[in-house]
Amino acid sequence: MSAKAAPPVYGLVLSGGLSTRMQRDKATLAYHGRTQLEWAMSLVEPRVARAFISVRPGQNDAVRARFAQIVDTRAGLGPLAGIMAAQESYPAVAWLVLACDLPFLDGATLDHLLAARDPARLATAFRASHPNPKHNGLPEPLCAIYEPASREAILAHVAAGKDCPRKFLINADPKLVDQPDPRALDNVNTPEEYGAAMATLNPESGTARKHIKVQYYALLREQAGRSDEALVTAARTPRELYEELRARHPFSLAPEMLRVAVNAEFGDWTQTLSDGDSVVFIPPVAGG
Repeated sequence: MSAKAAPPVYGLVLSGGLSTRMQRDKATLAYHGRTQLEWAMSLVEPRVARAFISVRPGQNDAVRARFAQIVDTRAGLGPLAGIMAAQESYPAVAWLVLACDLPFLDGATLDHLLAARDPARLATAFRASHPNPKHNGLPEPLCAIYEPASREAILAHVAAGKDCPRKFLINADPKLVDQPDPRALDNVNTPEEYGAAMATLNPESGTARKHIKVQYYALLREQAGRSDEALVTAARTPRELYEELRARHPFSLAPEMLRVAVNAEFGDWTQTLSDGDSVVFIPPVAGG
């Protein structure tokens, strides 16, 4: 008699956080020439049967609208809300759960985790390789596989007034796996960490700085307090440039609400910028 087949694995990229410390949506930051949410989904989708993003109710921006979504049904539970909503929607599958703020993650790390999966355990997770001794060696809950049997245990965990996914895994006897790349699960939570991550991921940027002229109109002009500025930047794309400018100016418009023009021609957010380019970020026009 053949062994029972393991449940299929679906993917869930958690993108419903408030990004309070970053002060801007971490899912829309660009480290690899496109948004981090797009990058995370590009890693997950080829490795699972189906892939979804986790969102809060009403979170319907243009970046997230591209992907199949599972909406949180409980508030105030952080990442566990997304995991619980996914398990409620598809209780018979295992879930490869991934935070959207892991710019150093690569496909080899996910392949290593999936190859080590033990469907007989409640979960399979990486053993943290963390500079903080408090976390070092503990389960990493936001790059982990949660089996269908973990659903009841998570519900009991929450019913007991607990909402920490790491503490859940500590008590769930997961299979723990060493990380092939100790830095792969480093997350980025603050503007300072974002700058450091960009410098690490783009070591050539220090010698590839460009002179760019930027023009502002309407609301952006009001918020920048000027109609144009010239700057020297290592930004590779208009998206990276806009994120850099948001750290300087109190821009309230997400990139998805703007159009971008480079050298007087409408362009793409991911096109390559060159030295001497002139860039215009164009906000929506009021009226009909």
